[in-house]
Amino acid sequence: MRRLPLLSSLVVASVATAIVTAGSISLAAGASSARTQSVHPHTTSSLTLNLTPYQPSKPVAGGHDNYHCSLLFPGNTTDQMITSTTFSPGSVQVHHVILYLGYADQLAEAQKLNANGKGWTCFGAPQLNGSTTVSEISKNPWLAASGPGKSTGYEPTGTGMPLPAGAFIIVQVHYNLLVGCGPTGVSPKDHSSVTLGLTPAAGSGLKPLSIHQIVAPPDLPCPTGAHGALCNRSASLVDLGKRFGAGEVSFVNLLEFICGRTHSIPSATSNVTSTSCTWPIDSAGVIQDIAPHMHLLGSSMTVSLVHNGTSTVLLNDTAWNFDLQRAYFLTPAVAVVPGDKLVLSCSYTPALRSLLPQTKALPARYITWGDGSSDEMCLASYGTTSN
Repeated sequence: MRRLPLLSSLVVASVATAIVTAGSISLAAGASSARTQSVHPHTTSSLTLNLTPYQPSKPVAGGHDNYHCSLLFPGNTTDQMITSTTFSPGSVQVHHVILYLGYADQLAEAQKLNANGKGWTCFGAPQLNGSTTVSEISKNPWLAASGPGKSTGYEPTGTGMPLPAGAFIIVQVHYNLLVGCGPTGVSPKDHSSVTLGLTPAAGSGLKPLSIHQIVAPPDLPCPTGAHGALCNRSASLVDLGKRFGAGEVSFVNLLEFICGRTHSIPSATSNVTSTSCTWPIDSAGVIQDIAPHMHLLGSSMTVSLVHNGTSTVLLNDTAWNFDLQRAYFLTPAVAVVPGDKLVLSCSYTPALRSLLPQTKALPARYITWGDGSSDEMCLASYGTTSN
């Protein structure tokens, strides 16, 4: 999906000790798929907002990914709680959508970028105030996210995502142009829309929800037997920078530094297929749900809690499905305190790059974190309440 804040704020303090299996997903006892909820019981109205029609094209700098931001104005004059989000894609090339909360003091800059409704390119972040840094990203919290196979996302019962009166929404759409251009090679125009389930915040009794992310650096040398100029890590990062800007390369190196990685052999091939990173937590709260995210080469993911030296698995996706991405409720929700840690681990099958229809024509490469579908990610987003 996208570049993310580097510091999580919550880790689990107490969890159910039993683990149950739900299909290919193992979660803390009582956890359930968000897809099983048909309606949020507190929803009182719905609001459909149409995105400005947009025809994505491949970036001049190269690559097969277009990140486009635009603005939506819900027009609410009182504080609302978002209880569900439905994204209706108008193009098969839509890979994911993220809704960011925009604040009143950012509106002038956002309108300038929006160019009279035409939107703007936004690799890495909405890029308000011309910044692509991690600190800038954290200024605009996620309201919702939608990936392949997930049309409607419901907030956990008893919670809602705050939408302040007068707020605007920044919509980031990632178009994956590896497929769907047709015989002419021209992308179809996208006519997408977003529908929000809403209820007034006053008197709702809903606990405000916030979305956090933890990440790990995919760092996958070309598989043994694969060859090519981009199997050199340095060359791969140069190409990454051409496609998404120097800020993407800086983020890759910073993330790998934070997660304790070093690269003494920049052009090696090997059978390395996994990554992990541990994130300390400094604020108390409650984890309500977890959503895993990887790209086309992902095979499995775990999210574990380390509390007082004891590790407990909160989520274990043993058969990652790129085309069926979803979030999972933790029932009961999991309390968190400072000093705990979350450990995120991802596994990949790099050999798939030479087999999948989307990527088999692409050259072999040393794969790092990247905004493209032919790059990789290791991301778990999770919703929390204060108690």
